[in-house]
Amino acid sequence: MKDKIYLTEVGLRDGLQSVAQTVETKDKLFMIDGLIKAGLKNIQVASFVHPKLVPQMADAEILIAQLPEIDEVEYSGLVLNHKGVERAINSGLNKIETSISTSETHSQKNTRMTLNEAKSNLRGLVATAKESGLTVRAGLQCVWGCVYEGFPDDNKIIPIVGEIIDMGADIISLSDSTGMANPVTIKDRLSKIMSEYPDITIALHLHDTRGLGLANLVTALDLGVRHFDSALGGIGGCPFIKGATGNIATEDTASMLENMGYSTQIEINGVAKMSRWLEKKIDKNYFSGKLYKLTA
Repeated sequence: MKDKIYLTEVGLRDGLQSVAQTVETKDKLFMIDGLIKAGLKNIQVASFVHPKLVPQMADAEILIAQLPEIDEVEYSGLVLNHKGVERAINSGLNKIETSISTSETHSQKNTRMTLNEAKSNLRGLVATAKESGLTVRAGLQCVWGCVYEGFPDDNKIIPIVGEIIDMGADIISLSDSTGMANPVTIKDRLSKIMSEYPDITIALHLHDTRGLGLANLVTALDLGVRHFDSALGGIGGCPFIKGATGNIATEDTASMLENMGYSTQIEINGVAKMSRWLEKKIDKNYFSGKLYKLTA
């Protein structure tokens, strides 16, 4: 039996959050339907942030209210504060993702909190979400570097991972938010984290800003990581990190994994069809993927 790899599609959230053109709710629903038909089982559909900060996410509740209920398909939303958790709970979602930055500067730009304030905030919102029966994926941004502060020390990162585990998160997400990682730093940092906390489930969120996203994924695969984020067409990037672009593309990732003998259960042409459709709606410069252009 082929080893199963679990991909979470983040194009609707991470992919669209920096897009200038407004993508209408009906178009997002069309994309979600196409992604589900292509085999995606985990889809991050929105973030619960103030619409003035991220206008693209202003329709979060409206979108979630219209999501198709399909067995084995799980939707999630990003939350960064207690208001966001309340909105997620009221929306009816069963899963949230939340995270804090390892970078003081990025934390201030992204959440207007210091790192210590962000950790305290995270502990409270994880507790609230768990009390309401939600699955929580919590983690760290800028684990492999930040354009503002460079590469963070192990002595900073590893204890924070432990703190997040103690908060009760179901899955720990580790993000290369700026795409500054390479296979050597991925192996070194992941090995230390997994050695320190061998029983946790890790999800890796990789950006392809410097063209190393898939190489970094292969390194993580060899270490035993089986959960990864990806975005159709390779769209994405944090609006609060200068130069951060491009998640690893769902099509490129699934194709590589299948050719390596892993199972993703994703129909690549179906995802590519959605990418090409979206490319006509927004600027093609948002796309960093390669394979979506080549598939029929």
